[in-house]
Amino acid sequence: MPQAPAGFKVGLYAQGLAQPRVIHTAPNGDIFVAESGGGRIRVFRGMNAHGEPVRSEIFADQLKKPYGIAFYPQGAHPHWVYVADTEAVRRFPYRNGDLHARAAPERITELPYAGGHWTRDLSFSLDGRTLFVAVGSHSNVDDPDTTPAEQERADILAFDPDGSHRRIYASGIRNPSGIAVDPDNGQLWCTVNERDGLGDNLVPDYITSVREGGFYGWPWWYIGGHQDPRHAGKHPELQSRVIVPDVLLQPHDASLQIAFYRGGKFPQEYASDMFATQHGSWNKSVRAGYEVIRIPRHHTGRASGEYQDFLTGFVMPDGQVWGRPVGVTIAPDGSLLVTDDGSDSIWRVDYVGQ
Repeated sequence: MPQAPAGFKVGLYAQGLAQPRVIHTAPNGDIFVAESGGGRIRVFRGMNAHGEPVRSEIFADQLKKPYGIAFYPQGAHPHWVYVADTEAVRRFPYRNGDLHARAAPERITELPYAGGHWTRDLSFSLDGRTLFVAVGSHSNVDDPDTTPAEQERADILAFDPDGSHRRIYASGIRNPSGIAVDPDNGQLWCTVNERDGLGDNLVPDYITSVREGGFYGWPWWYIGGHQDPRHAGKHPELQSRVIVPDVLLQPHDASLQIAFYRGGKFPQEYASDMFATQHGSWNKSVRAGYEVIRIPRHHTGRASGEYQDFLTGFVMPDGQVWGRPVGVTIAPDGSLLVTDDGSDSIWRVDYVGQ
């Protein structure tokens, strides 16, 4: 079982899923999960005395590695569920309580894909005017100047809700696996899987607020004015533009999804803090990640750079891995739900007191 801090209890919410990845709570309290390996979106409803869902239904299937999920418009009565897969954003007509898609999806926009990072997360601005879509790079280090496959990748793209007015919102972000908008102030945040090939201790993955028009370095620079030696001498004019992220993580942590805690179950000091999943390293001599972290914000709406272990225990003492956290959301009762595509399960973290 995963391990949580004192006062918290971990239980098994669901199991036997097909690569559960992104998870979101619908306005009516239903839980939507992208089963990327199964090509479908699943909906869970209700919770019994054991902390397990009462119903489980397939909302939509025959999708190509679905990942991002977003409800539109914001508020209690959305009309659409947006889903992003490797190559496109689609939206399904939706009303509160729908357990199955009521019609075929409308294709909103094409997304660039020719291999490489396939995850595509979604989020809407608080005013509902902008759809953000995260698109990871095609490669580890290829120069977009000379590699056509990198065009419009390693970016966060922005659209109007109908897919029009396509533009680059922020760039130089190698793989923004998870994006989310702070429900208190509208600030966009993302998690980033940085580049490989520079050893165990470079480059730090990170979680950061995202500035419109901001440049975060990839592939020429990283963490401010540090040049990737594989691109020595290229684009010196960009060095001073590279934004230093808010929270630096261990290199190769593979940070995936983030959620803001607005539930009423955890202690008050957790209010508006961020939780982030660390999928875990695959190419590091000493394992890193394989946990859920808490980013305390001390009721400021900002991150100071610190983070804490929150849900651990996915790596055995002998180094064998049995679980890999991916998605995180807040359930209607204030507990935390975490998808795990290592054991194809969803875990529930509840606060039970000291």
